[in-house]
Amino acid sequence: MFKALTIFTGNANRKLAEEICQYVEVPLGNAKVSKFSDGECWVEIGENVRGLNVFVVQPTCPPVNQNLMELLVMIDALKRASAGAIIAIIPYFGYARQDRKVKPRTPISSKLVADLITAAGADRVLAMDLHAGQIQGFFNCPFDHLFALPVLMDYMKEHFHNDDVVFVSPDAGGVERARAYSKRLKSTLAIIDKRRDTPNVSAVMNIIGDVKNKTAVLLDDMIDTAGTLTQAAQVVHKNGATRVLAAASHPVLSGPAVGRIEDSCLEEVIVTNSIPLNEEARKCQKLKVLSVAKLLGEAIKRIHHGDSISSLFD
Repeated sequence: MFKALTIFTGNANRKLAEEICQYVEVPLGNAKVSKFSDGECWVEIGENVRGLNVFVVQPTCPPVNQNLMELLVMIDALKRASAGAIIAIIPYFGYARQDRKVKPRTPISSKLVADLITAAGADRVLAMDLHAGQIQGFFNCPFDHLFALPVLMDYMKEHFHNDDVVFVSPDAGGVERARAYSKRLKSTLAIIDKRRDTPNVSAVMNIIGDVKNKTAVLLDDMIDTAGTLTQAAQVVHKNGATRVLAAASHPVLSGPAVGRIEDSCLEEVIVTNSIPLNEEARKCQKLKVLSVAKLLGEAIKRIHHGDSISSLFD
């Protein structure tokens, strides 16, 4: 049992926080997180945190704005309670897709959210599988970027060890991710050429690489409406893949996502519990959920003791 360390959580993913606490061997901190009748967030820290290293586990998943405000108010409450250091553990960082101006007169919301978190009082931030790596530079405090790769790779090594596997990036932006997996599994790589006309609507054009007679694993950081994923799966299947699977860190699964996955040629979709599944997604037989509690718990231990985080991915 560690001294001078405590972990708090909001309402976004309490189950994950409890699993992390079990791994770190500390009880979950006592905090009341609720709302006024008009929707305002209200937080009360129910224990002494003066001088402690405090970790706040809160993904900014749907409802994004509610969970973001919970995170900000919790950090502020802990700061005013004289916590020694406040570390925000954000398994899924919302607003990550708004990391640059794609058109005139549009915001860079990722930078705004980063400023809000640091202004609230976070001394350090940890997130997992950011949609855009440059978001780390938006924070004016130490930032640790984790990857779900060890968790997903352990599962793949166990289930695909006899298969001829090709890792497929659904767009050019995910090539580095696919290359990292293919390198560790000593397999091949393919890329989907995709053109997006409007947000959440994509058109798959063609595939670069050989997927014929192979087990194709589509890799992405998140699955939102699943339009890109299911279209890519169809293209890979038409190009001769014997099995088509997918893996992603964050199961956002908004709108028609679950229905699209159910109706697609995807055999299995492997995700993590960085975001709790909604009711419809929990009923989907194609979804396989892996826990990142051990990964995040180990990162918390290392931050607390001043040890290396990067060695987790050597």
